[in-house]
Amino acid sequence: MDSNLLRKPSHIPRRRSYWSVAFSLAFALAAWWIVSRASSLPAFILPSPGQVWTRFLRALTDGSLLLNTAVTLEEVLLGLLAGTVFASALGYLLAKSRLFERILAPYLVATQAIPIVAIAPLLVIWFGPGMFSKVLVCGLIVFFPVLVNTVVGVRAVPRALRDLMGSLRATRWQTLRHLELPAALPILLGGLRIGAALSVIGAVVGELVGANHGLGFLVNVGRGQYDTALVFVAVFTLIVLALGLYGGVSFLESRLLAWQESFER
Repeated sequence: MDSNLLRKPSHIPRRRSYWSVAFSLAFALAAWWIVSRASSLPAFILPSPGQVWTRFLRALTDGSLLLNTAVTLEEVLLGLLAGTVFASALGYLLAKSRLFERILAPYLVATQAIPIVAIAPLLVIWFGPGMFSKVLVCGLIVFFPVLVNTVVGVRAVPRALRDLMGSLRATRWQTLRHLELPAALPILLGGLRIGAALSVIGAVVGELVGANHGLGFLVNVGRGQYDTALVFVAVFTLIVLALGLYGGVSFLESRLLAWQESFER
């Protein structure tokens, strides 16, 4: 009997997961509404879901939400791109040279011991409140997870495959393109998923320190005006951005690693 006949259609578990997510969201909204009604707290402390929705529509109508979301998204994408490129290049060099790793590893670990919240004000002072300082903060927070995963991925390539490429007289570029990059790609994309979520945090931290636009700026405005509903709107938009970036990297991973599934079958 064909084993494929015994397999359940893949759309059934996927449909169940969608229903699970929808149910959890509905439960969270209901609990939020009950707490806001039962506690009788004023709106500037705990707004109800309806008040947050009304504030969302107002911010969407006057264009402030779209404008500030676009600014934050641009900072996040540029920071994610810059951090990934530099981390991948440096990670490859560290993976290929033990001496280079011993020289730079203490400094790299020391930089990660410093909270990004502590150095963000310095970066804003040095480079100004413009976009560059925010992109720099995003790049720094993305840098380390991508760097570590690159080193681990490149060093995880089996020695036998390296010897095979050497017996075929492959150049360094051919070895990188046909062996090291495909072998390290799953681990590298895993680090990129983490970096995609962290990059949103980096942009917001920079905007909270000093900015004239962005979702972090909206959080500061809402906090200063006791407009807590606006703070909720900005926070939920940040969550959507982070989930969208994470999902985008996951989609990219499924496309780039499709050969693995076909190979396992």
